[in-house]
Amino acid sequence: MTLKPLGDRVLVKPAPKEEKTATGLYISSGAQEKPQRGEVVAVGAGKTNEKGERVALDVQVGDQVYYGKFGGNEVKLDGEDFLLLRADDIYAIITE
Repeated sequence: MTLKPLGDRVLVKPAPKEEKTATGLYISSGAQEKPQRGEVVAVGAGKTNEKGERVALDVQVGDQVYYGKFGGNEVKLDGEDFLLLRADDIYAIITE
């Protein structure tokens, strides 16, 4: 199944949850925080401005991004978990 986001929506594959601390201790599943980092899988066409013109999004497929902890809607596709976010819920693109 494929999913094409509309407007300024972005589909993100969240990074796996941290299972260990930096010192090597295992974190119980109940104490693991939701990831705030992920990879952009699909993007919508962008917002329309007052003139009716499309404004392209700042992110592209393949970008690694940071997003808000409570933003977006969880979506399950083919057994995998994704987040459907508004472009405004994405705070930064990660470059290395």
